[in-house]
Amino acid sequence: MSSRLRLRLGSLALLLVLLLTWELASRRLGLSTLVLPPPSMVLKVLVDGLASGYFWPHIKSTGLALLLGATLGCLAGFAAGMAMAESKALRGLMLPYLVVSQVVPKLALMPLFVMWFGFGITSTVVITGLICFFPLMETTMTSLQQVPQERLELFRILGASRIQTLLRLKLPSGLPGILSGLRVAVVLALVGAVVGEFIGASRGLGALIIASQGMMDTPLMFAVLVLIASLGLLFYQATLLLEKWLLLPYTRVL
Repeated sequence: MSSRLRLRLGSLALLLVLLLTWELASRRLGLSTLVLPPPSMVLKVLVDGLASGYFWPHIKSTGLALLLGATLGCLAGFAAGMAMAESKALRGLMLPYLVVSQVVPKLALMPLFVMWFGFGITSTVVITGLICFFPLMETTMTSLQQVPQERLELFRILGASRIQTLLRLKLPSGLPGILSGLRVAVVLALVGAVVGEFIGASRGLGALIIASQGMMDTPLMFAVLVLIASLGLLFYQATLLLEKWLLLPYTRVL
């Protein structure tokens, strides 16, 4: 615990040093606030926006799109990963198309989503789900295929059915790898939500970045970036708590 506390205090001290250096550089070098506003100005914009309620509708909109998109995308990715891990024919049939769907930049697809699903949260949820689908699908499929062969043979000797082998052997063995894919998917989901709001939304932190760019309000832009980072850290920590809860029975056994 003392070592962990020292690491956290060291990380906090590094952040304070970086912010202090940024503040001094902005003021001593006479940089325009349009180019690089000092942290004190960004903090004032952030506090004023939160206190006045200006930021909250945008935070709620992005948070909702992130939650819905990540949930739907991860559920679909998990189900697809299990199906392709269990079926070689399905894997050979679908995997090339799924890979091709991922190499196409999602920002290029956003205008199509706006035409198909309308201008609003639905388009953002769709692109968020698509972005976090592939990481979880890939890690689920790979993790379920990496079960030691001797364990599979033992389950066959014991007469376990295919579904019993999946639920009692493959999923518990592949759970750490699947959860690592979930962490990556959640981080990418925030990218999808913000990128989707760049084009397909009038409310949300992504839309607010575009608005601040149009107004040439750099302090507001930095304040929104702080909110996006905070939202991402919140969802990432929630994923870590979920991972700890799911792995707790296995750590007790060990």
